[in-house]
Amino acid sequence: MAAFTLDDLRRILVSCAGENDGADLHGDILDTPFRDLGYDSLALMETAARVEREYGIDVSDDDIAEVETPRGLLGIVNDALGADAA
Repeated sequence: MAAFTLDDLRRILVSCAGENDGADLHGDILDTPFRDLGYDSLALMETAARVEREYGIDVSDDDIAEVETPRGLLGIVNDALGADAA
C-alpha cells in the first residue's frame, strides 16, 4: 500500500479539527509539536479514527497519546500500513 504522506495528514487534520489561524500547515511542520499547531489530544484522537477508517488499519490509543509531531504520527501510520514513510 502507498505511504501515508504529510499531505494526507494535513487533509485529515483540517477535516477533523479545522485549521488553526495561528499555524501554517503548509510549511515545514514535520517536527512542529501538534500543540504548537493548535491541535490537542482530542483532535489527534479524531484524526486517528479517520485514518483507521480510511486506511483500514489500527492505531493504538497509547501511540496517539504519546505522539508529539506530524513526523511521529506519519511513522506510526506508515508502520501500520507496512509502507515506507514519505
